[in-house]
Amino acid sequence: MSETARPIDQLLSIMARLRDPERGCPWDVEQTFASIAPYTVEEAYEVADAIERGDLGDLRDELGDLLLQVVFHARMAEEAGRFDFDDVVRAIVGKLIRRHPHVFGDEAQRSSAEQTRAWEEIKAQERSAKAVDRPAGVLDDVPSGLPAMTRAVKLTKRAGRVGFDWPSAAEVLEKLREELAELEVEIAQGDARAMREELGDLLFVCANLARKLDIEPEDALRAANAKFIRRFAAIEDALRDQGRSPEQAGLQEMEALWTAAKQAEKA
Repeated sequence: MSETARPIDQLLSIMARLRDPERGCPWDVEQTFASIAPYTVEEAYEVADAIERGDLGDLRDELGDLLLQVVFHARMAEEAGRFDFDDVVRAIVGKLIRRHPHVFGDEAQRSSAEQTRAWEEIKAQERSAKAVDRPAGVLDDVPSGLPAMTRAVKLTKRAGRVGFDWPSAAEVLEKLREELAELEVEIAQGDARAMREELGDLLFVCANLARKLDIEPEDALRAANAKFIRRFAAIEDALRDQGRSPEQAGLQEMEALWTAAKQAEKA
């Protein structure tokens, strides 16, 4: 491998060597699209985590890990004679040019909001062009592998673009109360299957409410998770100062320590 080669060419060469049936790594050779997919998702989350922490050093490294996933999938596709890394790049280049006619074409400049609407319109046209057996549906191609809350937001956003939507967050809040009441009924009846369904409905409405409030639910829940960890750690620290552990404290005492930690954050 030439030392003057571009870094991306070096990465592609390394991946090809790792996948070599005779000279490569046995683990890399035996991987498939399906077996690698969970790692791809995990690396995307680690990128998001580095961004949330504001750690640009980690972000650089995590972006490299995510790029490796792209290269890995492209290499397997090349071995199958379907496409290669250059085809992946050409596809995204074409898509970016096609979806930005106000930059690369002769259309008038757009505001951010106008571009968002135009982007979705172009995507809808692309879905229609791909449809073979039936006309493209509004909810087609919303990836099933997305986190459930994120997918719920995308589904309701798509439906909202054709008018199937509540006018404001107030109506969604009313629906949230309705779903909560239905869940309470099923909890009282003890029907596990019905409870699962009603809880799903409640979470779906929560995702829709987040969309109406222009809040990313995954971000909001990650922040809530971090807050829970931070406050529970404060409980542990307070008990540790007393030579005790959470197992040795009652719920009432831990709730008091939780309240104290919450108040300390607001001070």
